[in-house]
Amino acid sequence: MSLSPTKRSLSNANSSATASSPSFHFQPPMKKAKSLAVACSLDPNKNGLHHHHNQDDNDVVFDPSSMALDDDSKSDDARAPAAANLSRKKATLPQPAKKLVIKLVKAKPTLPTNFEEDTWAKLKSAINAIFLKQPDSCDLEKLYQAVNNLCLHKMGGSLYQRIEKECEEHISAALRSLVGQSPDLVVFLSLVEKCWQDLCDQMLMIRGIALYLDRTYVKQTPNVRSLWDMGLQLFRKHLSLAPEVEHKTVTGLLRMIESERLGEAVDRTLLNHLLKMFTALGIYLESFEKPFLECTSEFYAVEGMKYMQQSDVPDYLKHVEMRLHEEHERCLLYLDALTRKPLIATAEKQLLERHIPAILDKGFMVLMDGHRIEDLQRMYSLFLRVNALESLRQALSSYIRRTGQGIVMDEEKDKDMVPSLLEFKASLDSILEESFSKNEAFCNTIKDAFEHLINLRQNRPAELIAKFLDEKLRAGNKGTSEEELEGTLDKVLVLFRFIQGKDVFEAFYKKDLAKRLLLGKSASIDAEKSMISKLKTECGSQFTNKLEGMFKDIELSKEINESFKQSSQARAKLPSGIEMSVHVLTTGYWPTYPPMDVRLTHELNVYQDIFKEFYLSKYSGRRLMWQNSLGHCVLKADFPKGKKELAVSLFQTVVLMLFNDAQKLSFQDIKDSTGLEDKELRRTLQSLACGKVRVLLKLPKGRDVEDDDTFVFNEGFTAPLYRIKVNAIQLKETVEENTSTTERVFQDRQYQVDAAIVRIMKTRKVLSHTLLITELFQQLKFPIKPADLKKRIESLIDREYLERDKSNPQIYNYLA
Repeated sequence: MSLSPTKRSLSNANSSATASSPSFHFQPPMKKAKSLAVACSLDPNKNGLHHHHNQDDNDVVFDPSSMALDDDSKSDDARAPAAANLSRKKATLPQPAKKLVIKLVKAKPTLPTNFEEDTWAKLKSAINAIFLKQPDSCDLEKLYQAVNNLCLHKMGGSLYQRIEKECEEHISAALRSLVGQSPDLVVFLSLVEKCWQDLCDQMLMIRGIALYLDRTYVKQTPNVRSLWDMGLQLFRKHLSLAPEVEHKTVTGLLRMIESERLGEAVDRTLLNHLLKMFTALGIYLESFEKPFLECTSEFYAVEGMKYMQQSDVPDYLKHVEMRLHEEHERCLLYLDALTRKPLIATAEKQLLERHIPAILDKGFMVLMDGHRIEDLQRMYSLFLRVNALESLRQALSSYIRRTGQGIVMDEEKDKDMVPSLLEFKASLDSILEESFSKNEAFCNTIKDAFEHLINLRQNRPAELIAKFLDEKLRAGNKGTSEEELEGTLDKVLVLFRFIQGKDVFEAFYKKDLAKRLLLGKSASIDAEKSMISKLKTECGSQFTNKLEGMFKDIELSKEINESFKQSSQARAKLPSGIEMSVHVLTTGYWPTYPPMDVRLTHELNVYQDIFKEFYLSKYSGRRLMWQNSLGHCVLKADFPKGKKELAVSLFQTVVLMLFNDAQKLSFQDIKDSTGLEDKELRRTLQSLACGKVRVLLKLPKGRDVEDDDTFVFNEGFTAPLYRIKVNAIQLKETVEENTSTTERVFQDRQYQVDAAIVRIMKTRKVLSHTLLITELFQQLKFPIKPADLKKRIESLIDREYLERDKSNPQIYNYLA
């Protein structure tokens, strides 16, 4: 570096000596300031001060940084007297005069010759030692410093290329050495794993040495891989150049996984390391996963077919569940996490999806019949995985309809229909909750299927449900607690909801309730009222209005009887030895009973007349009509072998009372005396002479009562109990009663149909036959045939509520 001389470096204007351009020259060692001497002489022309510049043979080395240069002229002038004083002091010392010479060298610092080559030689030796697993004389710190020096002198690019070339040679050689190795695939895979592990260890050591290169040159240069990635890229490149090695590795991996599926123990760590190698090299998806999924599909396709033929459905489902769990474990242990989804989907497709129809056909009904909760739950969860719940739901619907049809349509088992349906429903509810996770679609399927099967036989199920309730609510159900009875009522109510013809149920339920109330056979009035409350909640107050009226009549009758007993008529006129209780029933609330004439005994006639007089005096304007068929009595009988009390019907009472005046009576005699209708009399005599309790004897013996039969009082009658119940005729259901009840329901339905037709036509004014029928089906809550609807339309046309359109007979007009 050269500097322009400053004012201080120039000699005095009067001095004959000129100063050459000074230069700095850097040489060790630097001489101390005390070795420098300045010679001064007095110049008579300039106040005696004169500078003498003597040049010594040895150059004085001067550090430019130690010089205090001042460009200010004033500071030079101020310094002049001090210099004069110094020269005067020094002048007294006899010293040789020396000149101060400063030289500046222009040349830049230079690197040693062959610096890059020598440094690379050290590094190459170290890299070779790493790849060959040999010790190296140079320690790692010096090697790191060598890489640092090369990078500082802009030699990083060359160094990177040399390292890459060196690594490529070793990696290529390592992979070529695997070609033609052991035919044993497991041994071969171990060699590949060792080769890969060695590469990883070696690249990490090389990266440790050349870390400065990674952090400077690689980061600053675009499209240049890190040393680790460069090693992976080289391994991938040369693996692809050795297809035998790659193919053999993939085949070995697939064979090991297949062996594990077949139950053999394999080295999972080896699998894990090699699959991680494929992932690190970026070839996992294409080179391994694709063929792996194909092999999996083939494996499970064969296994699925084989197991479906050999196993029953529960065992097959357990096997599928186990296989899916194994594949999931496989993903956790050594497969890539992203493989789990396609792998599980492949297994599910081959083991489940392909066999859904076969599984349902072969095993669903067996599982349902056996109430196999756990197996059904397994089926549900597996079907859920492959979106096959719709198939399972349809199978459930078919099963309910098929099984339920067998229960409902078997007329021989009508007696057990309702208990069987309740048991079937309870079983389905249990399966729905525990196996099908309360799935809403499955719940609706059960409801729809039950509604279908209960209405397969029109009216009969409704009648039988009413009969079942009658059995449960009637006295005599021993061992049933109130809680159990309440639970039964709730279950029956579920079946009731499915009935379309609820009016049929109402008619039979009302008839049975009337018998229970009138004969005092109800197990619990609280249970009766609870059931009516439930029906009211389900169907509204209009449905239960008559049933509630029946209870009011019974309660009111109790009050009337109490009042009658305390009345003056009762105390003055009633015959002694007879107690009578009367139920006063409102005609509209109770079932319609056909009137039956009978000649009552004098005592009973007197009692009826007295009560009638009392009642009409209290409630004027009312009319009493005695229902003899509903009466029942308790007779005191005096048999030779002991006294008994007989619980009998009013008709039985009238017949038995005849034998107070006669020992022997013919059928015709009894008929003339009682005035009973022939069929009713035969049934009454049959119950007294042919049943379990034979108060009378029939001559000749036989089960049926004939016209020429004779009856005598059974003097030899004996029984262990004091009070004996003779099966009353009115407690037995007859075909006529059923028919009359059904006919009354149909009569009520006709009124409902008529009302619905008029209501619709009043709103629409004009409507076609097809649309009218469609709307009627939507509004009517009971099943009815189109032919019956047509009859009602014709009836309304005759009564001039409607008319046919003159231009189109298929269209009806409303007549206001």
